[in-house]
Formats: sequence, structure tokens, C-alpha cells
Amino acid sequence: MDLLKKLFKGDKVVWILFMLFCLISIIEVFSASSTLTYKSGDHWRPITSHMTLLFTGSIIVFFTHLMPCRWFKKFNVILIFSWLCLIFLLIWGAFTNGARRWIDLGFFQFQPSELAKMGIIIFVAYTLTKFQGENGADKKAFKYIMVATGGTILLIFTENLSTAVLISATVYIMMFIGRIPLKQLTYLTAAGVATIILAIGTIKFVPWEEMGIHRFSTWKARIDSHLNQGEIPAAKFDIDNDAQVAHANIAIATSNVLGKGPGNSVQRDFLSQAFSDFIYAIIIEELGLVGGAFVALLYIVLLLRIGKIARECDELYYSLLIMGIGIIISLQAMFNMLVAVGIIPVTGQPLPLISKGGTSILINSAYIGIILSVSRHVYEMRAKEEEQKALLEVQMQENAISILQDAAIQLAEKKLQNKKDENSINQL
Repeated sequence: MDLLKKLFKGDKVVWILFMLFCLISIIEVFSASSTLTYKSGDHWRPITSHMTLLFTGSIIVFFTHLMPCRWFKKFNVILIFSWLCLIFLLIWGAFTNGARRWIDLGFFQFQPSELAKMGIIIFVAYTLTKFQGENGADKKAFKYIMVATGGTILLIFTENLSTAVLISATVYIMMFIGRIPLKQLTYLTAAGVATIILAIGTIKFVPWEEMGIHRFSTWKARIDSHLNQGEIPAAKFDIDNDAQVAHANIAIATSNVLGKGPGNSVQRDFLSQAFSDFIYAIIIEELGLVGGAFVALLYIVLLLRIGKIARECDELYYSLLIMGIGIIISLQAMFNMLVAVGIIPVTGQPLPLISKGGTSILINSAYIGIILSVSRHVYEMRAKEEEQKALLEVQMQENAISILQDAAIQLAEKKLQNKKDENSINQL
């Protein structure tokens, strides 16, 4: 037990949550990978590769949580590196599933947008801390953050709009927490609402199909499909026209309260991304509404635990850093779940720490390691404070005992002197 405490430091609840995510991921990815099994002809290959990634992620968590927190302040270079990778991707990247999102290294497909998420969180936390004053963040912080965030979004949005939206929402919430002036946030909110309205109108009404711009036509098709849900009679519904949404709905509709049981999913054979973008639908189908609610609760508990750790940090940077991580994990999980249950149009966001995906697993593991590193720092700081408090109490007790002893000696000496004086008087 003592050895485990020495090896696995930091917040125990975060460790338990990470292990639960890994366990759920192994079970559900193994179940949802039937299409990959069919393509590879190997029953074990999809899950062994996934478990290898989870094991690698666990190693990243372990070594990251041992890093001193002050090292993370020097990780701003990640953002610059991610920009270079994104530029390379736009110029030389190959199309996969209709979009340029991965750099193929031969043995591993790397997704630069995941690295950009981490880079922007670290940069925003550092900038808000550097320009923080008594009355909130300086106006310069807003300008630097807008330039960095705008540059990142410009490099991402054409090929991965959902990630651009996710980054924008995370940065906005971080700026609110980091006390950016309300006037600047108000202007930003108005500009954001106007941009969303303009973007939706442009995507919906411009004939992108005729112009041959693939990604915009894809967005338009997804928006139209989502808006038209419920208007088509069941007898005329074409399940092949929007197969992912249709089979996800079937998976959820046939789940009941307790589900069909792990490994008993039917719709996994028809969902093209059952192990990634739509894994939450498979979780509900197999584990029922109870299982789906439990998974959602895990992300809520993680965010609440991060908030508790952030409140106890002795430096604003550490608080903003882990809160940014908690926000982006929670928002991404929410995006994935809302897509799976049909509330928002289809996006390409995996379920953090559960979906199959190399870059996503490794980056999210690094997030957990950073959270644990900060929590370790907080607990060590608290332990030192308690130790100093205990030493102070011991010193105060020793001082009190010393004062009492001196008083007792003085009282005894005074009594002895009085007795001598009485004897002298009696002799006279």
C-alpha cells in the first residue's frame, strides 16, 4: 500500500476515474469494432491495438503526473509546433473520410488538431496569468488570446469545424474565468453570435455542391438532415440516406433501462464509426440508460474534482490550466453524446478517454497527467503547511511549558525567600 502511494501520487479520485474510463473503453471498443474485425480478418487485432494505445497513455499519465507543475509554463511551444503541423496538413495532407485531418507517419496517424487543443489551453492559461491584475486581466491579454485562437481556428475550421467550435467555446469560458474585462467579452459574444448566424446562413443557402467545395457541402447536408428530422414519415424514411444517425437512433431506442448487455450490440455492425464518433450510442444499447447516465456522470465528477483542485491551487496559472483541460474534455464529451442521441448535427468528435483513436487517447492521457501533477503539487503544499502548523503548535506548546516552568521556579524561589525572611524576623 505504501509503495502504491509512492508511485501513484496526486488525487485518488482522478486516478479512479481514469481507470474506469479505460475499463469502459476496453469493453465497448472491443464490442464496437466488429467492422474493423471484418476488414482485418483478425478478431483480436482491433482491441489489441487499442489496449496498446491505452497502455501507452497510462505510461504518459504516470510520467506526466511526476513532472513539476512549473515545467508546464514552458510548454507554449506546443502551440507553434501544432501550427506548423496544421500548415503541413493543409498543403500535403492526404484525404481520409473526406477531410484532411491526419498526418500519416507510416506506423501511426497523427492528428495535429488534438495537439492544437492542448497548445491553446496552455497558452491562454499562461497569458491570463501573466496579465492578471487586482481588478482582473489586462486588456492586452484579450488581444494576444484572440490572435492565437484566431490563427488556430483559421488553420482548423475548413477540415474540422467541430474542433474549431470546441476550441472557441473553451477559450471563451477560460477568459470568463480569467476575468477578462466584461466589455471585451460582451463585444466578443456579439461578434460570435453574428458569426454563427452568418456561417449557418452561408452554409445553408450557398450552392456548395455546384461549386465543388466538398467540406461545405458536407456541412450543409448534415444541417439539412438534422433540421428535417421528424418531418419524414416512417414508411418513407430512407435508412441508407443517413445511416449513422438512423442506426444510432435504433441503438438507443432498443436499449431499454439496463440494455442488452456488454458485447450484445446489434447496430455496431451497421455504424461506420461505432467505435469512435458513435460509441456512446453503443454504450446505451449495451448498458442501457443506466450505463449511459453513469458514463455521463463520470465526466461530471471529473469536472467537479478538477474544480475542487483548482480552488486549492496556490497559483492562478495552475488553476486556469486544469480548468481549461476540464472544460475541453467535458465539452467534447457533451458534443459526442449530443450527436449520438440526435440533438445536434453529426460532428467528428470522439468520446474522450473511451473512443478508439490514437492521438486523442494520448493527448487526453497527457491531460489527466497534468491534472494529477497539479493535484500532487496541491497536496504536497498542503502537507507542508500542515507540517509547519504542527511544528508551530509544538513550538508553542514547548514555549508554554517553558514559561510555566520558569513561573513555577520563580514562585518557588519567592516562597523560599519569604520563608528565609520569616526566619530572620523570628530570630530577631
